[in-house]
Amino acid sequence: MKKHWIAFLILAAVALPVQAQYVIGSQEELQNLKSLPQEKVFLHHTGPIIFTGEYLHYSFYCFNAQNNRASNVSFVGYVALVNQQGEYVLEQKIRLQRGKSQGDFFINTDVPSGNYKLLGYTQWMKNNGMEQVFKDDLVIINPYQVDQSQLLTDTTEETPIADYDQPLDSSVVQLKLDKEVFGTREKVTMSLKNYKAQLGHGNYTIKIQKKSEMDVRPAKNAISYANEYLNVKGALDKTVGDSLFLPEQRGELLFGKVTDKSGNSMGDTKMVVSVPGEEFLLKFATTDDNGNFYTYLRKDYKQGRAIMQVSENIQDVEVALGSVPHLDASELDFNPFVLKPGYADAIELRSVHNQLENQFFSIKPDSVLLGTPIDPFDGGLPQTINLDDFTRFPTFQETLVEVLNYAGYRNNPNGSDYIRIAQDFETYNEKANDFPAIVLFDGVYIPDHEKIKDFDAKQIESISLVRDQFRMAGKDYQGMMAVTTIEGDFFENYVPEHGINVPIKKASPKKNYFKQRYQVESANGKRIPDYRRILLWEPHVEVAEEDVQFEFYTSDLTGEFEVVLDGFTTYGKPITVYSTIIVKDASQ
Repeated sequence: MKKHWIAFLILAAVALPVQAQYVIGSQEELQNLKSLPQEKVFLHHTGPIIFTGEYLHYSFYCFNAQNNRASNVSFVGYVALVNQQGEYVLEQKIRLQRGKSQGDFFINTDVPSGNYKLLGYTQWMKNNGMEQVFKDDLVIINPYQVDQSQLLTDTTEETPIADYDQPLDSSVVQLKLDKEVFGTREKVTMSLKNYKAQLGHGNYTIKIQKKSEMDVRPAKNAISYANEYLNVKGALDKTVGDSLFLPEQRGELLFGKVTDKSGNSMGDTKMVVSVPGEEFLLKFATTDDNGNFYTYLRKDYKQGRAIMQVSENIQDVEVALGSVPHLDASELDFNPFVLKPGYADAIELRSVHNQLENQFFSIKPDSVLLGTPIDPFDGGLPQTINLDDFTRFPTFQETLVEVLNYAGYRNNPNGSDYIRIAQDFETYNEKANDFPAIVLFDGVYIPDHEKIKDFDAKQIESISLVRDQFRMAGKDYQGMMAVTTIEGDFFENYVPEHGINVPIKKASPKKNYFKQRYQVESANGKRIPDYRRILLWEPHVEVAEEDVQFEFYTSDLTGEFEVVLDGFTTYGKPITVYSTIIVKDASQ
């Protein structure tokens, strides 16, 4: 009999309030935490001015703050948008690979005009305060709202146009184009050249974007970021007795608290957390003396929902999902951007172009990158029975009796009847057991098998069995049964008797961004307007010995476009390269 050990976590007996800040209990524990390097984050983005109806794209770099190399500490990063009142307007969770990720925000018309801060961080970084967090100014213009007071000034004096110097370094890698002036909808070829061999190896963001018609301080680049965040703390800045944010090293942190009906903590309670769906996740945890439990979700789950419940219905309990507090952003300093009368035409034209682009968005779609498939059976080989291949029976219990050879209900004189799956004996002297099976409906763990006896079998599409033995949270199970309903939505209406069914914040998926190609365009393609301000967006380009080639097409917009290469060598050296191309109307 093959045995599977599904991991579960037991918390040390320390205070872990519902806001998930762990309390450092001893000097030894403090030293262990201080040995874990602190992190710092850089975001390259498509600001600094963004209109409602546009996407703000970003590339995320997370570094070990002690050596400036890519961090291997955090599995998850966060990007947030904060307004001048210190309120978090938007926040995204992203999964990191070797300290890198990417994403985008769509700025909808609910977001008012104003000066904002774009923040980048990990939970581990938050222990050293807002000083450790990446911060950059962002201006949002919502042309559809009447009130623009956030971007207006009382003075009538004309503010002189600022001359913002941007640091750059093109000594290691460069971008080469065959010319500087192009027509609209013209193909452009470009190469990224590494002149320093191994010293030029690294990861870089490439962006070609129309220059802003408005006077605004440019976004931080890799060099200005490196200078500003050079002296952030490299280790945890805490002492014994302090609370801290737990690092998300092993995956996305999911946690909660269990109490009895009187509010008393329930220690040593076995909990099961299921993330439902066709590719379900099953996690077990045990509460500490304070009733706290937590687990980490490392696999790329599909449903943003978790069912947390006591693994055995032994008594009435209350289960609460934990939440991680934001850092206080009320003291942030904002670089003020002021609307000027001379910007009116540019704002109106950009708004019209955005409306046209959004109208034809379905013709220019981005695609979501598929994550790594999940094996919900932990290596076991399931036998799947499709019920349409058999005579249908009214109830789930009858279906087990009439259709399945290896699974059925067992009488339990000491409690509820349970489902057992027959052992797959591998040796003649293997001991027979009487353990219950793990049973899941659309990925939802069912603690009391008797309550699904009369489930309408007409709603079931298939039943999958694994006859291996499992051990979870100190308890043995004989086999696993995964029932898939026709609609696949059992979890939507499932109300656990001793637990909660709650939405959880899912990490934003990575995308392949749409690339316009006119040589394969349909005959009607010429009639589709093209007002892209971003001609090329490559969030992360790995550079080694060979040159990297790119091609893209200009849009119907004319004027100056900024060509930017921004990133870091493998050794942590910041690199920033700027150049300009000009697009002219091809008909002129």
